[in-house]
Amino acid sequence: MPHPHRPLLVLLTCVLVLSPWAPSTAASGVARAPNVDSSALPALADPDGDHNPYRGNARAIVIGREAFNQSCAGCHGVDADASRSPAPDLRRIGRGCARVADPALQRRCHSDADYYFRSTVEKGKIKLGVEHMPPWKGVLSTELIWAIRSYVESARERRP
Repeated sequence: MPHPHRPLLVLLTCVLVLSPWAPSTAASGVARAPNVDSSALPALADPDGDHNPYRGNARAIVIGREAFNQSCAGCHGVDADASRSPAPDLRRIGRGCARVADPALQRRCHSDADYYFRSTVEKGKIKLGVEHMPPWKGVLSTELIWAIRSYVESARERRP
């Protein structure tokens, strides 16, 4: 005798697998380095720093866009659009910092957002035992991570 809930389970499984909220197969794969020339990026004074040294750097934004579209766009949307993408809109990270009036607190806010971004990229994202994003440490250089962060911030500023 067939299980009475089998059709419901099949339907629910299909909905979850095809859902825009389901983890992307690209996200659960292996992180692959982009084919990007990052030699034009300035050397990092503090490679272990938590503050994005390339913020507002036009060259870093161009390199970051290229790296983002090769390595991140499959999950986060082309050009950081995040439209219909299964992964979060990265332009939201640190968005509230612009509303902080005190310059010292605003720098701290940006630094906290930068730390979160870098840490998440390097370690990846696992929720409830499901890998939503692979770790990128050792795949992306710190310079490329900061260039991608700079690009994502510039995409937020161009957001309609």
